[in-house]
Amino acid sequence: MKRSKINALIRDAIAFCKAHQFQLPPFAFWSPDDWKRKGSEADEIRDCMLGWDLTDFGTGEFEKTGLALFTIRNGHPAADRYVKTYCEKLLLIGEDQVTPMHFHWAKSEDIINRGGGNLLVQLYNATEDEQLADTDVTVSTDGVRRTVKAGEIVRLTPGESITLARRVYHKFWGETGKGMVLGGEVSAVNDDTTDNRFLEPLGRFPAIEEDEPPLHLLCSEYPKEGSEN
Repeated sequence: MKRSKINALIRDAIAFCKAHQFQLPPFAFWSPDDWKRKGSEADEIRDCMLGWDLTDFGTGEFEKTGLALFTIRNGHPAADRYVKTYCEKLLLIGEDQVTPMHFHWAKSEDIINRGGGNLLVQLYNATEDEQLADTDVTVSTDGVRRTVKAGEIVRLTPGESITLARRVYHKFWGETGKGMVLGGEVSAVNDDTTDNRFLEPLGRFPAIEEDEPPLHLLCSEYPKEGSEN
């Protein structure tokens, strides 16, 4: 992805959040120069990969296959000094913009439609060899247990959510003609470096073409503390 594209997407995300009165934390607006001056007091943001996270999953087609996220809070799978055992993310999902089929080995999660358009979620169980099973899938939507057929699509309107257990394959996208979705995720501790099993091989973090300076750093780009000099 070009840096200019990432910068534009972050600007759009900030404006969309503002329009929906969703307030981002202060570190969402730190500049690269701000980061150079941050010491160990910001280690939790660095170590737990909080902040902006935009990906095209290595496809080069962000609008078709991509996702803009902001990790608000998270623990760490290995660092005991961080007390959080949970994660919260903001998901900005465009119309027909697909997050590809995947599951998680370690974390369970709630996917939430907090506003905007409708969110469509397709579901499968995983087989023992991590392919798509043809068995019915049991999930919870806002505390109500429901069973759907393999490959069925669940529609989440604003305010609705779905709970996904470990090893439940899912892909999601914004419904055509309904506008961008202000999505949320509440989960166990998140580790995007090891806990995503995509059905098809995909990259989780983008390769970046530096065609202009970054507006805000992505969570995978933070410098070490005290790196101003």
